[in-house]
Amino acid sequence: MNFRHEQEKFEKEYLSEFATLSVSTKGRVYPEDKCEIRTEFQRDRDRILHSKSFRRLKHKTQVFLSPEGDHYRTRLTHTLEVAQISRTIARALRLNEDLTEAIALGHDLGHTPFGHSGEYELNDVHKPNGFTHNEQSLRIVEYIEKTNKSFKGLNLTYEVKDGILNHNGPNKPLTLEGQIVKISDRIAYINHDIDDALRAEVLKLEEIPEEILMVLGYSHSKRINKMITDIVHYSHNSNEINMSPNILNYTNMLRKFMFDHVYLNMNAKSEEGRAKHIIRALYLYFQEHPSEMSNERYEDYIEGMKDDAIRDYIAGMTDRYAVNKYMDIFVPKFWK
Repeated sequence: MNFRHEQEKFEKEYLSEFATLSVSTKGRVYPEDKCEIRTEFQRDRDRILHSKSFRRLKHKTQVFLSPEGDHYRTRLTHTLEVAQISRTIARALRLNEDLTEAIALGHDLGHTPFGHSGEYELNDVHKPNGFTHNEQSLRIVEYIEKTNKSFKGLNLTYEVKDGILNHNGPNKPLTLEGQIVKISDRIAYINHDIDDALRAEVLKLEEIPEEILMVLGYSHSKRINKMITDIVHYSHNSNEINMSPNILNYTNMLRKFMFDHVYLNMNAKSEEGRAKHIIRALYLYFQEHPSEMSNERYEDYIEGMKDDAIRDYIAGMTDRYAVNKYMDIFVPKFWK
């Protein structure tokens, strides 16, 4: 029995007319023999899950730098929460859960150390092209990650790469599965950042406007359930994934509140200045000493990529690796 054929048959018979079928993929840049057991999107999910870039997410900041406690989110736990929310929505709407999960697991592979503060600083120092984590996530799966094949990158399908690239920014993903991940990313970070901010005592629940809580819910689980349920009902039998106008309005109000009171809060972000200094100092140092980068990135450097190779090297660092590298370079040994 060819188990992949059974999976593909199930998709055709069960999934919504709006779903992206694995047999209908636009394919890979480098043709490969198909797997006997897994569909194309299942293979992509597995390649992302087993990549080094995915494993490094566990040591990358989500919002709070160097938090005291084991229960704060990291970039990895954020990714898993996005995947869970995305799969719930995809399953309810009978869309392709495998494609949705692959995009969700890969969407933040390109994030820098130190959360968005690292991203903003790398964008500022890397001239003239700047830096965005979604473009870097695509670069990782297309070029930086290695397989045992003759090509660079993970050779993912077009649909997965499109969802990764367009999970953030103004462009809409090509597939409904990609649109699910885009909206689930926002649901996840708004709500888990509230949870972390309450834990860090930089926010009190009563500070959130009552009208928002009355509509969206007073607890973490109720808010997430409210948003997911609203999306499923509003997007049912539709060729777009959206919240209803009312819930979207209150979600945007909550997001703005978080920016004003947490993301830009000086107590919550007290270490950002040091984090930005580390990113900039490392970038400028490797411009003068490129041979001290990893072998792969130095090879890219001497092949003509120059500052792009430095960007790739720094963006791939975990928080602690960046700190340790900075200490090794700039702090005298007898001070440590």
